[in-house]
Amino acid sequence: MKVIASSIRKGNIIEQDGRLYVVLSAENIHPGKGTPVSQIEMRRIGDGVKVSERYKTTDQVERAFVEDRDYNYLYEDSDGFHFMNNETYDQLLVPKDVVGSAAPYLQENMTVKLSIFDGNAVALTLPQRVTLEVVDTEPVTKGQTASSSYKPAMLSNGVRTGVPPHIGVGTRIVVMTEDGSYVERAKD
Repeated sequence: MKVIASSIRKGNIIEQDGRLYVVLSAENIHPGKGTPVSQIEMRRIGDGVKVSERYKTTDQVERAFVEDRDYNYLYEDSDGFHFMNNETYDQLLVPKDVVGSAAPYLQENMTVKLSIFDGNAVALTLPQRVTLEVVDTEPVTKGQTASSSYKPAMLSNGVRTGVPPHIGVGTRIVVMTEDGSYVERAKD
């Protein structure tokens, strides 16, 4: 299916020269003079090579037909990551390079959206937010409650992030899966 380049978004699968690519980032650039362009960073499915392409925003790009389905994350082993279809209970093995930087955020029984092409998972979309526990950070400093500065913290999934000064070890917080940034203290 042909679409204009400016409509391509992160997670889309596009076909170019007979190969499939998953879009890692897509940015529409409108310079003061000249033609607006779409800068698209993508990873080739199959060998994982990253490619950066620039299209005129009105150029036609071939978008591959991909089926997006909800799957539950089960576990990881040496072969990759195992997911289960919520409706058919079929299990699907997803290679480590497809999961990529999303791996630390996967939690048992988490529902994710897998993009399936020809029976293989080619892309994974995590929930926007996930709740994790702070396992290491500097101690809470008295009187430093409304400061706008964040202090470094290590989360239970091994990811480092910045948290407000009043957050201590053992506190459960909500973070954005896209970049690991702090959102709020968990309400549980």
